[in-house]
Amino acid sequence: MGLLDKIFKSDGDETKEKSSFPWTDLTDKDQITIAKEESNDKLVGIFKHSTSCGISKMVLRNFESQFEENENTKLYFLDLRKHRDVSNAVAEELNVRHESPQFIILQNEEVVHHASHQDIDAAKLEEIS
Repeated sequence: MGLLDKIFKSDGDETKEKSSFPWTDLTDKDQITIAKEESNDKLVGIFKHSTSCGISKMVLRNFESQFEENENTKLYFLDLRKHRDVSNAVAEELNVRHESPQFIILQNEEVVHHASHQDIDAAKLEEIS
């Protein structure tokens, strides 16, 4: 295995480690409606992550290290490998083309920002709020 494989390749069996990070797992299509409703009171972010992609893992780590927790933001974590149907519903209901990794920000039930890959930046939440 080459150096790039060691950095970016995953065995596909990786699961998100439980930590103190304030993620809410997005596992059901009905949660999309709930997230939209919550966005009337606070910013809602949806992070779509592929556990089999090294780049997605790197972007996730960067996001988590940049994010400054606050009471005005709620974050959802969507594991694309486990919940592809939910990912498809997010794309359809929010009218945002699927990408991975991807971060979508909702405010007042509307998508106000979305980014993928290295364009994902936790600072965007503070900028929008």
